[in-house]
Amino acid sequence: MMNGKQYLESLRKMKTEAYVFGEKIDSVADHPFTWEHANAVAMTYELAHDPQYKGLMTATSHLTGKEINRFTHIHQSSDDLVRKVKMLRMIGRKTGSCFQRCVGLDAMNAVYTTTYEIDQKLGTKYFERVKDFMRDVQQKDLMIGGAMTDVKGDRSLRPSQQADPDMFVHIVERRDDGIVVRGAKAHQTGSANSHMMLVMPTLNMTATDADYSVSFVVPSDEKGIIHILGRQTNDIRKFEKGIDRGNLGYGIVGGEALVVFDDVFVPNEHVFMAGEHEFSGMLVERFASYHRQNYGGCKAGVSDVIIGGSYSLAQAHGVQDASHVKDKLTEMVHLAETLYCGSIACSSEGAPTKSGAYMVDPLLANVTKQNVTRLIYEICRLSQDIAGGIVATLPSQKDFRNEKIGKYVEKYMRGKEGVSAEERARLVRLIENLSGGTALIESMHGAGSPQAQRIMILRQGNLPLKAEYAKVLAGIKEDEVLKKIRE
Repeated sequence: MMNGKQYLESLRKMKTEAYVFGEKIDSVADHPFTWEHANAVAMTYELAHDPQYKGLMTATSHLTGKEINRFTHIHQSSDDLVRKVKMLRMIGRKTGSCFQRCVGLDAMNAVYTTTYEIDQKLGTKYFERVKDFMRDVQQKDLMIGGAMTDVKGDRSLRPSQQADPDMFVHIVERRDDGIVVRGAKAHQTGSANSHMMLVMPTLNMTATDADYSVSFVVPSDEKGIIHILGRQTNDIRKFEKGIDRGNLGYGIVGGEALVVFDDVFVPNEHVFMAGEHEFSGMLVERFASYHRQNYGGCKAGVSDVIIGGSYSLAQAHGVQDASHVKDKLTEMVHLAETLYCGSIACSSEGAPTKSGAYMVDPLLANVTKQNVTRLIYEICRLSQDIAGGIVATLPSQKDFRNEKIGKYVEKYMRGKEGVSAEERARLVRLIENLSGGTALIESMHGAGSPQAQRIMILRQGNLPLKAEYAKVLAGIKEDEVLKKIRE
């Protein structure tokens, strides 16, 4: 297993073509816009070597029997699924940000379980390719970026109906030794600082969309792949030093990018689906369920930091014992633990797929993510309520350092006796960073929009069965159990 320094060094050896503000990035491990995102991932490597996290950050490979980083593991039990959630919460507490490896982990598990069933029905050889790929990932401890979301173009039209066929990633050429793909994936978390990208279809495809029913893995620095990083709230602060950065060292969310595939060649051994449209829906739903499982873990971990920052600010203001502040903190804890409960529940209710690998309960996973789209907003609202208007009006670090006005900022920005202006400012900037803008939008749309979860919740909710329960108790249908008891 790699450690954090080795991971960063591995990025420096890559030739990833990435851009931000119209300029090419020389090294994603060192550029001001991306180094914090790389640091958050490095944490996932470093903690795997900490003895206190053995069994949480690590697992035993079912393919090789060796100890591996859990972010490269194929879940073998519901306990594996629970440990994953506990791991995510722990890392969330340590980074206060997105640590990005979850997407690839979920993609690998979804592709692993789905290709087994493709092979069983169609006689293809994808599953063996996936197992070979997984052995390589585990041996080298690679970071895999999962890529599902297409840019979609006209959302009222299917992929094959688009005026521009490149609105969804698709096969443009089939060769004896592989395929050539074209298109783009949007909002790709950690793509620029991944070793490889595992691409999946974004919709349940039809026969006319067969060329869009494609899954493959490719190096992130492969010829023809371009990563265009998106802007984030207050992103200019990434180029500054000190207090105004907010979350020092780990930044905001996960460095999402628009990833262009400009006629990229993929060899056969790295192709896991190439036209099997009838299995695209299964792959999409499994990935979505695995990924929605995560949010009650990682967001509960980040919420722990928000709650801690809010409590620390209340102390700095001298109001920590006020009844309304205690009530707000209580509610924040309640909401964070509610998120966590959902992730633990869908994991505990996990069951084996036909491949033997375990899958979360999809209904509970979607309920978990639906809760995140709401409860995180309330946690952040309460945090800002406790912190006060200073979150929006705090002077900059340059004002603190200015020869003429610095003394005034230092004097009037202090908290209660013993709390310096700088200490208060650091807490304020952290709350600003964690409770607003990009971080909230990611909570809303990460792992799919709220409506996507509601569609899955209704589909998995089994309303006909629930109707049967009601009809029996209403006397519309005979209660067979009661009849047997009374006889």
